[in-house]
Amino acid sequence: MTEPLASIQPVGQDIWRISVPVPPSQFPGGFSFNQYLVVDERPLLFHTGPKKLFGQVREQIEKVLPVDQLRYIAFSHVEADECGALPDFLALAPQARPVCGRVAAMVSISDLVDVEPVALDDGQVLDLGRHQLVWQDTPHLPHGWECGYLFDRTTGTLFCGDLFTQPGTGDVALVTHDILGPSEAFRREMDYFSHSRDAQTMVEKLARLEPSLLACMHGSAWKGDGAALLRSLGTALAH
Repeated sequence: MTEPLASIQPVGQDIWRISVPVPPSQFPGGFSFNQYLVVDERPLLFHTGPKKLFGQVREQIEKVLPVDQLRYIAFSHVEADECGALPDFLALAPQARPVCGRVAAMVSISDLVDVEPVALDDGQVLDLGRHQLVWQDTPHLPHGWECGYLFDRTTGTLFCGDLFTQPGTGDVALVTHDILGPSEAFRREMDYFSHSRDAQTMVEKLARLEPSLLACMHGSAWKGDGAALLRSLGTALAH
């Protein structure tokens, strides 16, 4: 059987999903690592992927634009699949800066790389040109004191990181069917949530943004009533 290959496909206006699959031969049932490229006056990459996948991610990005055109390299929290290849991208994109929450910048990124990060406060806007991205602090949701997400209020896209992690190789870039069921089944087997006392409050905070596209880090991106799906997640986390 031919193993799945890395790919890049559009999932929204100026938004491309890069996906590097991990076949079942390497991870039971298969898995996927997604990065999202926002093409604009100041292009942004959300997630870098692990350092070992840098070559594959770079190759996919360059099908759309040269890597040295990147201006922002953003991520939810400090973890190998979120920002493991950050130094590699910064080396090839001399005008790029890391983008993260203020806590991540303070405790990790200012020391891990030599390029000064753009440290965003909760609710702060990052202007890409056409797209306006708003940082959302969500400490410990699902994990990491520094965790947070970017919401593109221009397109209604929530770059939601590890939320709604789905098993499998994520062959379909964008779906409209249920992803909560598969993600909850995966969580029952490998619970990656911190179960913070404020989890439901933060899920509701994200739901009030009323996203119409969820850019998931693992599995397919999802289109639909994001507020309802997030509230269903909040209910599941309460049990």
